[in-house]
Amino acid sequence: MPPNASFQQLLIGALGGYLLGSISFAILVAKAKGVDIRKEGSGNPGATNVKRVLGKGAGNLVFLLDFLKGFLPAALPFALMGEGAATVSVTSLLAAILGHSFPVFFRFKGGKGVATTMGGLFGMMPVVMLIGLGAWVAVFYITRVVSIASIAFGLALPACAWGIHHWKAGWFVNILGGSGTEQDRQTQVAFSLLISMLILVRHRSNISRLLSGQELAFKKGKEDSPPH
Repeated sequence: MPPNASFQQLLIGALGGYLLGSISFAILVAKAKGVDIRKEGSGNPGATNVKRVLGKGAGNLVFLLDFLKGFLPAALPFALMGEGAATVSVTSLLAAILGHSFPVFFRFKGGKGVATTMGGLFGMMPVVMLIGLGAWVAVFYITRVVSIASIAFGLALPACAWGIHHWKAGWFVNILGGSGTEQDRQTQVAFSLLISMLILVRHRSNISRLLSGQELAFKKGKEDSPPH
């Protein structure tokens, strides 16, 4: 454990991240409009399904809030701590993603966690996140399928993190511009691989629908909705 990352700090980070992640903004925003998002569209309590069911405004609001609940747990340790910040940031973000995916407030049934992951990575390693986001945008532009773009984002993360760590270590900075130690970067590369695996696992139902040709797509601003 790096210096200054005490067990108490890790525990506070993990608990705070999980509880923040467990706030399902998709469910809350949809409920405010009289809709149970878990019973509409794909049934997934996430920004994409909210956008399909309630429109761009609600969907974009949920995405922003989910992004922030990843960004805050990941970025705050760098603002408040010294050398141990990277370890606490990783712990807090992982807890926030798990909270989003398995929220204690909603019977442990949550969303896929992509927006929360993006927000956290933007706070922890923004260059890696932006490259991954570029992969998401490119794949979505080609396929118009959010799940395929999200899977591409997940696959790009460990490759980008590993490449930057080995060839452009100066780009491995957090949102405040600070660069960690070699051990910090190794921890974050390993974390990006773990996140990639979690994204793939959380999208297993989408992968199944993709293989059967039943996954939802967006076409020219409208939803192409095969049976599912």
